[in-house]
Amino acid sequence: MTELYPLKFRTIYKDKIWGGEKIKTVLGKDFAPLPNCGETWEISGVTGNVSEVAEGALAGKNLQEILTTYQGKLVGEQVYQKYGDEFPLLIKFIDANDDLSIQVHPDDELAQQRHNSFGKTEMWYIMQADEEAQLTVGFNQPMSREKYLDAFEDGKLMSILNEEDVHAGDVYFLPAGRVHSIGKGILLAEIQQTSDVTYRIYDFDRRDDKGNTRELHVEQALDAIDYREYDEYKTLYEAKENEVTEIVKAPYFITSRLQFTENTSRDYSDRDSFTIYVCVDGEADIYSDGKSYPIKKGEACLLPASIHQVELVTSEGFTLLESYVPE
Repeated sequence: MTELYPLKFRTIYKDKIWGGEKIKTVLGKDFAPLPNCGETWEISGVTGNVSEVAEGALAGKNLQEILTTYQGKLVGEQVYQKYGDEFPLLIKFIDANDDLSIQVHPDDELAQQRHNSFGKTEMWYIMQADEEAQLTVGFNQPMSREKYLDAFEDGKLMSILNEEDVHAGDVYFLPAGRVHSIGKGILLAEIQQTSDVTYRIYDFDRRDDKGNTRELHVEQALDAIDYREYDEYKTLYEAKENEVTEIVKAPYFITSRLQFTENTSRDYSDRDSFTIYVCVDGEADIYSDGKSYPIKKGEACLLPASIHQVELVTSEGFTLLESYVPE
């Protein structure tokens, strides 16, 4: 059996009505022949969109095949016991050249009941934002199902939603149930549960090039929405250079921000989980077992659970998001 090593996958490109050019112009990823690109799926176990290894001895194998073969050696014994042959995280880059629809995702219980799927809790790391770019997250006032429905039916949905100015480096944690939308002019990295279940609430009456509107899921969303108002929607953290900063801690994933201008080492011997690096700035070489695996802005890499130590070597500096599944 081939020894596991840091795995990079072939990018899956998604043409979206709201997609733009930043996947190419900022991240340097060629999405031809698509006319634009709204999302790239970098590490995915979603049926019909399973990632394929790009390099090394396992090149051409897909994530599902590798998981079935290596099981706990790939994902960690506790992760494998919990999730079996379903890879639990999905990694994306998203370029919003226009506002995304107002949407919400169901939690595990509702998603299992309706779709035989995981729910969708996710996080966003803003990589680049145009001047005056905004996103929508949660409510801007005390809310109830009845009050929400009244506003929706009166065409005043946007008046009850919270909008925030965003800048590079901002982080938003979005538990299942939180109404949200990525606004025009934002490029971000998304880490989420493996799920493609989205309830689209409002799409600004847009039509595609054939004159069709997209399907809405107004009724389905009612039972999924968390109607509470929160004091703070942005995840606050102190960005420190040459340190590891934990930014999100959830039952499904823990994510830290690694911003380094110098070489550093990581020890995962106490971690019973795979680790995913998402490079949001700069570049580095991941050294494992005497071999080097480069990673640069716009790329992701899966470290199998069997790899306990790596060196991150850089000449120009890097910012990585490091995620794993907690016990």
